[in-house]
Amino acid sequence: MASPIPSHRGRILILDYGSQYTQLIARRVREQHVYCEIHPPTIDAETLRAWNPGGVILSGGPSSVTASEAPGLEPAILELGVPVLGICYGLQLLVLNLGGRMEQNDDREYGRAQLRIECDDPLFKDLPGSDPRVVWMSHGDRVLELPTDFRVLAQTESSPFAAVRHTERPIWAVQFHPEVAHTAAGAAILENFVHRICGCESSWTMDTFIEESIARIREQVGDRTVICGLSGGVDSSVAAALVHRAVGDQLTCIFVDHGLLRENERAEVEALFGRTLGVKVDTVDASRRFLRALAGVSEPEKKRRIIGHLFMEVFEEEAQRLGGAELLVQGTLYPDVIESVSVNGPSATIKTHHNVGGLPEHMRLELVEPLRELFKDEVRELGRRLGLPVEAVSRHPFPGPGLAIRIMGEVTEQRLAPLRRADAILIEEIRRAGLYDEIWQALAVFLPVHSVGVMGDARTYENVVAIRCVTSVDAMTADFAAIPNDVLGRISSRIINEVAGINRVVYDISSKPPATIEWE
Repeated sequence: MASPIPSHRGRILILDYGSQYTQLIARRVREQHVYCEIHPPTIDAETLRAWNPGGVILSGGPSSVTASEAPGLEPAILELGVPVLGICYGLQLLVLNLGGRMEQNDDREYGRAQLRIECDDPLFKDLPGSDPRVVWMSHGDRVLELPTDFRVLAQTESSPFAAVRHTERPIWAVQFHPEVAHTAAGAAILENFVHRICGCESSWTMDTFIEESIARIREQVGDRTVICGLSGGVDSSVAAALVHRAVGDQLTCIFVDHGLLRENERAEVEALFGRTLGVKVDTVDASRRFLRALAGVSEPEKKRRIIGHLFMEVFEEEAQRLGGAELLVQGTLYPDVIESVSVNGPSATIKTHHNVGGLPEHMRLELVEPLRELFKDEVRELGRRLGLPVEAVSRHPFPGPGLAIRIMGEVTEQRLAPLRRADAILIEEIRRAGLYDEIWQALAVFLPVHSVGVMGDARTYENVVAIRCVTSVDAMTADFAAIPNDVLGRISSRIINEVAGINRVVYDISSKPPATIEWE
């Protein structure tokens, strides 16, 4: 169920033309405590007027604005009378639609350029630093001639129209990307547009979000009962805590222990939610059932399918046993919502919850999605405001199939036990070294590969554990973390000495792409 549009004064509407940086634009606007949403450029005039934005930003995009199939500009955008800022493709689209001339250029301009501001303008008011300023370019088409009534605000050596504006109407455009970190003072430029030009108030705060969310949840739930598939991950934990803050004991969390969890994870979840937060937690121990279903299975996707289907089956059985639930809490985040639309219009597919994995239609549970307006870092901040401990809200991502996809080959208890201990040692050591929060994800992988070793003057022939630690911003790309050698040495030494059956530890130094973060 989509949430109503928040009532914050001066919302910013971002139209996504397919740029890899569109979500960054939204993050920069949210950093100004101004609410914004990303919509496809196919948005219709009626929706535009109903949304009533304080300003509109047109994102960049990979298309050539001169191509016949290129996404276009809804005329109603310029009829709203609110400020418009075109970025990269957005600039080119405005130029073309308002009477200027463009040409397709096979030689893309990509990377750093030196921007010189030519005249005073609110867009560049009180910027830190001095000219020339580094900006980040990424475009192919170029402007041949500006429309009538446009003037140049800034130039680079290769782009004489690097920033422009209409002399009478509230229309601005820049050829560079102010949203990326490579552009010096880029955040300040967007701040000027949002506050100075659009006049938006800084009313999008976590306190107001909590207050409005609680009211919306109470209105949606009424006197009905709610269930939540609790995994122990950040998203489901924060969603559960927020719904519990709103409706109390009307919420019951179902925690399915599939036997593929990290060391002490079940006890930690039960202690946090059951005893500390006072949330009703119904734990189902289905570990033997999952291990039986996985017996003899080695193919990664088959493991995922078995776990997903069985989880759904166990969850449904427990929900029916409890009886009476009409609503289901899901930890859908804003990036999940964004991924469900494209520059070609809305898609019918919404990303399913990583644990519940798509409930059967006959359950017919109404969804409660209290986090669907938030990015991941905002979810973490919300969790802190709701009183969740730092360890819970800063937790590294952990896959729904759990340790099953960190065991190469068949999943057995004889492989799970050493992997759990190795994983716990890894996390303990990177925390001790103060590296946990610098790393996006840290994991241990059990390799069913035997290697020769020597332990206590005796020859061994035992298994290998691979350690993987990566840094990332959004998991779309990732690089291996530069863990100091002494820390790697302690991790290796402890695992080999403390975990029976392991005599060799290796460190994975692949990046994504070409490798993925998880091994399966």
